Amino acid sequence: MPNYVDPSLFIKDILADFGLPAEMISWLSTVIMVFIVGALAWLAYFILKAIILRVVTVWVRKSKSEYDDRFLDARVFHRLSHLVPALVVYYMASWALKNNIFWLTFVHRTTAVYIVVVSVFVANAFIDAWYMIYLMLPISQGRSIKGYAQLSKIVTGLIGALIITSILFKLDIGRIVAGLGAVAAVLILVFKDTILGLVASVQLSSNKMLRLGDWITVPGKSVDGTVIDMSLHTVKIQNFDNTITTIPTYTLVSEPFQNWKGMEDSGVRRIKRSFLIDIRSITLMDAEMAARLKSMPLMGEYLKANSDEIDRIIKGEATTLTNLGAFRAFLSAYLFNHEHIDNKRSLIVRNLDPDQNGMPVELYAFCRTNQWVPYEQIQSTIFDYVFAVIGEFNLTVFQSPTGADFAKIK
Repeated sequence: MPNYVDPSLFIKDILADFGLPAEMISWLSTVIMVFIVGALAWLAYFILKAIILRVVTVWVRKSKSEYDDRFLDARVFHRLSHLVPALVVYYMASWALKNNIFWLTFVHRTTAVYIVVVSVFVANAFIDAWYMIYLMLPISQGRSIKGYAQLSKIVTGLIGALIITSILFKLDIGRIVAGLGAVAAVLILVFKDTILGLVASVQLSSNKMLRLGDWITVPGKSVDGTVIDMSLHTVKIQNFDNTITTIPTYTLVSEPFQNWKGMEDSGVRRIKRSFLIDIRSITLMDAEMAARLKSMPLMGEYLKANSDEIDRIIKGEATTLTNLGAFRAFLSAYLFNHEHIDNKRSLIVRNLDPDQNGMPVELYAFCRTNQWVPYEQIQSTIFDYVFAVIGEFNLTVFQSPTGADFAKIK
């Protein structure tokens, strides 16, 4: 029996035994070889997929490590199984179509393009798997590399596109890259958002300007919430009303934004709020008020520091003490002794520049909690007390007149 190195010769000999014409033997053997190559490619895919599904999947699920599960979840092995039938077709096509150069070239190019496309998908799945593994590590807390993963996919896709162009048009990749340099301006315009997003992602990450979970506000963008996702092109913020705002990544570099991370880490939150006092109610302290201050709590330090002045006021002599100054001292003592105010940090009650609405008095202190609801409750309680006690100092809060005020005018 002859030793057939080329399977097509064996098929032709069998067909010749049936007494078929030479022309029919030639094309019929080609058809049979194409069918055999297709069957072998399908069989290779079926066997490999069965191995992946039944062997690799079971082995990965039973392993103690969770890292290999991520490669399975990203379908790395499933996508690899698509390469085998393509390789079978590529290398066996030389036997099946050796007498038809046109179709052999077509099949080789088509299969090569398919292999490149599948390879790109495999590489992207591999990137996804490593990204999922990164999310399992402690270092990933607050540090998003999603933008870098997306950039890696873009680079992989560009390399794949260059290789496909090289295959289809029989061009050297070096020449293609050199040609791209000539249209650099167009490429920069096309990939403008990607370039800006990449630069912004690097700046935000390297300068530690923003992390996942940070509370940020962006003036003019209706953004006031927590960062839930950072990608190459966009940053997603979940506002406190549970709406989602998406802004370009480079916006956080080109425009100012406020990050409340430092406040959250400190465990305290600043109270900085002012109220208006009618300037006409600010007067020098009289004997009646001086006597009243001696019976008021929290005024011990103020009375001790101004004892001589207080004695002169009681005797009816002139003084420089005012009811507003006494009120500021009272509020300072009140805040210093408040259980929810951190008295080891900056604490001051001060006058701001007066204007047509009166004399602004500002309270500056730090609340011991930075949780939003308790903080607002404490701040509201403090100002409720301020407005309730201000009358004890013969002071009046300024507010714009209302209809009820005009109704009293006769």
